[in-house]
Amino acid sequence: MTAIGPGRVVAVVGSGTMGQGIAQVALVAGHPVRLHDAVPGLAGRAAAAIAGRLDRLVAKGRLDAAVRDAATARLFPAADLAELSDAALVIEAVLEELSVKRELFAALEDVVAEDCLLATNTSSLSVTAVAGALRLPGRLVGTHFFNPAPLLPLVEVVGGHASDPDAVTRAYETMAAWGKTPVRCADTPGFVVNRVARPFYAEALRVYEERAADPATIDAVLRECGGFRMGPFELTDLIGQDVNEAVTRSVWESFFHDPKFTPSLAQRRLVESGRLGRKTGRGWFPYGEGAAAPVPRTEEPCEAPETVGLHARLGPAAVLREMIEEAGIKVTRDRTPHVSEGFLALPGGTSLRLTDGTSATGDPFGPAIHFDLSLDYRSCTRVALAPGDDVDPADLRAAVGLFQRLGKRVSVVDDVPGMIVGRTVALLIDFACDAAARGVAGAEDIDTAMKLGVNYPGGPGEWCDRLTSEWARCFLSTLDGAYPGGRYAPSSALTRRADTEAKQGRS
Repeated sequence: MTAIGPGRVVAVVGSGTMGQGIAQVALVAGHPVRLHDAVPGLAGRAAAAIAGRLDRLVAKGRLDAAVRDAATARLFPAADLAELSDAALVIEAVLEELSVKRELFAALEDVVAEDCLLATNTSSLSVTAVAGALRLPGRLVGTHFFNPAPLLPLVEVVGGHASDPDAVTRAYETMAAWGKTPVRCADTPGFVVNRVARPFYAEALRVYEERAADPATIDAVLRECGGFRMGPFELTDLIGQDVNEAVTRSVWESFFHDPKFTPSLAQRRLVESGRLGRKTGRGWFPYGEGAAAPVPRTEEPCEAPETVGLHARLGPAAVLREMIEEAGIKVTRDRTPHVSEGFLALPGGTSLRLTDGTSATGDPFGPAIHFDLSLDYRSCTRVALAPGDDVDPADLRAAVGLFQRLGKRVSVVDDVPGMIVGRTVALLIDFACDAAARGVAGAEDIDTAMKLGVNYPGGPGEWCDRLTSEWARCFLSTLDGAYPGGRYAPSSALTRRADTEAKQGRS
């Protein structure tokens, strides 16, 4: 066991929200904590705020009063860096600027002992670059906590190019001893979560920019159909549009403007307008007293068809057949020549298909309506439909009524390739496969990070196992044809996995 013992001093530099949260975690884990801030008086006010939060935990019955008393007795505001000389671990949570962090750690080297472990809480800067000016760069690692630090269990433990393996292990085991769930990751742009999660925001913004749906509807589809805890527009309003856009831009620039990470002009304009989200009272949505809640587009009740035809299999949506029959709608079996992809035939002749990365308009087999991917059609409460331009309105009403009969709210969106959940999930799978293949983190750690760090309903690796790598590759290849330029091109890692699994299936 190489974790830093609970009796040893932990110092936290930076007394903002994140610094206070990290200090609270270390306190409750049994460490004496010295809290420092460059602005005079801030550390003292932050210590009082931490004590207040511990008091509230006691009042709610979540913390024993004796533990609270012992913790507050171990918390010391430090007016000067020199007061951190006895620290066994120093974690910085200061301004997200490389020059500021480098200057701080250079000053700390003159204060702390040579065996003191140094850690940066950076979310988007290079740990290697932060350590670059140190005499002993091997003792600096990344410990990226997620906000709020006392509540969210994930910590990304990042080894920089010069980090000593023993230092990384020591940080990892210390975070585990604090009750956190650490994952090891390499020092690449965005680490795990901020790298793999980019499509969750980017594809929603892309759908919005194409005017396929409004922010409230996109959020509702990803929440109620996709199973995500929050939609990307409400989530970025919570994070702060400036913060989210800055991370996106940092990752894009760090990857030398790779089109897969391209930022959104719509989000840039929002930031430029000062509409940063909840903290300014307005982002994608208004906030404050009297502000109206976002209202997604939801179709009025329509009559369900008495019968639908089933052609071939519905793939990831196969359970719909059972659900339709359970709802009292007759399902007839039919086989259309030369059609291998499954679909439901509506009474008017329009086909109802699971999105596959194509547009419904121009379907070679006639009028079509696409429905979006759900990771669980039984439990989801909303389904999105995208009708082709040549669909009879009566058939669209029949499709709406069909899903309403299944107990779903229905949102009709414009016909864009891949719709909303489908393209988002396919890209998350691809980003995770690519990250694992490049050694950013292990596949299991990536799944753990995405579930704990951003509350995804599952890990991208788990989705790949369920949907298959071939599904993701075909979906993205089709999108790549619709949007040339590389944004949707399947990674070599996903392609290799799909080829391997195909060969295993044939053997």
